[in-house]
Amino acid sequence: MRKHIFNAGPCKLPDSTLENVSKAVIEFGNTGQSILEVSHRSADFQAVHDEAVALFKEVLNIPEGYHVLFLGGGASMQFCMVPFNFLKTKAAYVNTGTWATNAIKEAKMWGEVEVVASSEADGFTYYPEFTIPSDVDYMHITSNNTIRGTEIFYDPTSPVPLIADMSSDICSRPVDVSKYHMIYGGCQKNLGPAGVTFVIIKDEMLNHVVEGRMIPTMLRYKTHVDKESMYNTPPCVNIFGVKETLKWIKEMGGVKVMEERAIERANAIYNELENSKVFRPVVKEGSRSRMNIPFLLREGYESLEKEFLDFCKTKNIVGVKGHRSVGGFRASTYNACTMDDVNALISAMREFEAAHK
Repeated sequence: MRKHIFNAGPCKLPDSTLENVSKAVIEFGNTGQSILEVSHRSADFQAVHDEAVALFKEVLNIPEGYHVLFLGGGASMQFCMVPFNFLKTKAAYVNTGTWATNAIKEAKMWGEVEVVASSEADGFTYYPEFTIPSDVDYMHITSNNTIRGTEIFYDPTSPVPLIADMSSDICSRPVDVSKYHMIYGGCQKNLGPAGVTFVIIKDEMLNHVVEGRMIPTMLRYKTHVDKESMYNTPPCVNIFGVKETLKWIKEMGGVKVMEERAIERANAIYNELENSKVFRPVVKEGSRSRMNIPFLLREGYESLEKEFLDFCKTKNIVGVKGHRSVGGFRASTYNACTMDDVNALISAMREFEAAHK
């Protein structure tokens, strides 16, 4: 029986993605080869790559003048690559939790970092308001915070190049890509299996590379733009999985429908948390992520954490244990998550509460 999956990443994927990837692992098209074996230089795989790029551009309405790259190294590699390529003197960052903190740490190796806003003093329980300075090389935000469960729901207007880590909310809502010089993220939250990273980069951004800096070949964005992600062997099966997931998003009605589904799922869980006598939400209203919903036990029930996790397993629910750095619980409701999954979680919460009143 398929589980109700709330993993924070790797994520639950659409059934069609699982089915088509599994078929391609046995035989990719009519090539007589597995997708695990096919040459990335072949016309057959080139068609996969080109379709994935085209679907990404269509689904997210990416305008002309941008390249879509599929790279290795995860979003964490981008924490290094971004400042290595673009930080000349000073960059601005918003600190909204673990991954933003890690990005700031990496950037400080290449120049001055101005943290223009942070919610650390309040346990990262809200997305802070910020003003973008005009005297920095770029502005960096983390649009959704996988661990802390805060999200920004608008695309800022910036006087300097705007860069966003959208690992955990990409394609969950419409985005005005034209407001960003670069968007990046791990694909394992909403787009496909772990092992491939997407980068959407404005061609003009390549003019902002630090002049004279010795940047290793693999860490230069221009390397991957010039070779259309094929400078070295890319993660072929993962890109195939991204293509299949983007096909599913398109068939479902696109990012607008993904947003409607996300709102429905999140509202149902947050409403349950607000009304529960045993569980409570963590994030303040107005910043509550639609993708990652952390929650805790209310005062007097804290000792029941393991018991609830064990109870969830009996209900076929997996992935609700909170990140090791913060504890508690977390329901990650990415694009492929269904209302059946959400209703199963809510039913389990109600049954558990009834047994412990």
